[in-house]
Amino acid sequence: MVKLTVTPEDEGRRLDTFLAAHVPAISRSAFQRLIEDGCVTVNGSASRPAHKVKAGEAIWYSVPAPKPARALPEELPLDIVYEDDDLVVVSKPKGMVAHPAPGAPAGTLVNALLAHCKGLAVVGGVERPGIVHRLDKDTSGLMVVAKNDSACLSLQKQIQARTAVRKYLALVWGDPRFEKAVVDAPIGRHPVDRKKMAVIESPARRSRVAVTELRVLERFGLFTLMEAMLQTGRTHQVRVHCAYARHPVVGDPVYSGNRRLQSGAKEFVREVNRLIDELRGQALHAYYLSFEHPRTHERLEFTAPMPETMEALVNYLRSGCG
Repeated sequence: MVKLTVTPEDEGRRLDTFLAAHVPAISRSAFQRLIEDGCVTVNGSASRPAHKVKAGEAIWYSVPAPKPARALPEELPLDIVYEDDDLVVVSKPKGMVAHPAPGAPAGTLVNALLAHCKGLAVVGGVERPGIVHRLDKDTSGLMVVAKNDSACLSLQKQIQARTAVRKYLALVWGDPRFEKAVVDAPIGRHPVDRKKMAVIESPARRSRVAVTELRVLERFGLFTLMEAMLQTGRTHQVRVHCAYARHPVVGDPVYSGNRRLQSGAKEFVREVNRLIDELRGQALHAYYLSFEHPRTHERLEFTAPMPETMEALVNYLRSGCG
């Protein structure tokens, strides 16, 4: 059993919303099921998901023994950067989905890790065991995966508290007028295209706070290599915020419209567009990850080089602008 105490700031929130906010590894819908199954008590008594919590109330919850994971172990290649009894840090390749989902029931990072590890954390659900944070299918780079529930909860709390540091390399279109910028713009589901996310400025529409720090690393005239550091972790956040800043990520089929270079020397334009096609997705790479180890409290730092296709494009732009 895990205990949470309601603070004055949380008073009046629904019980399921309160729990999901304080335990991000478990979804609100999962907490609703736990409440209905009697796995959550308020001051020692069963309650309802819609119960409005009051300051000082003691909320206890427990997670029953998990059912067999729907994801099955698969012997797939893994680029393991670090591993111990509590967690594993991997460099996910472009094209691999993080965990099973509709349309991708197998061949995911979770499937590969289930074959490699003796066990993964189950607090986040049987469909995505061990997953602390995600990368889009066509975004490469570093991910930390928890092997046990205590590690999972610790890492989730660090991400929520913004003490875990996640940095990306993003090759974007255009030449920004800034050297550094903070994009503080809420993100929600696109009002028309439900497969996309968007910056939502209307208070009448549902959105969540999203903050990204951008820093220019190299300028190539029509292109710029930037570092993007997450302060929050929303779906497609870097891609949406770069597009919102009018510098969409190169190769992004959703937020840059498969844009191609149109002007310049013929040979240069042809080669740049060929290299963009070779990306097979956005030029976005999670190159840096830092967090406190859940058990030892040691600060860990990891870096991963750009994938070959992204590096080839960046190197060609360097030579073409030199």
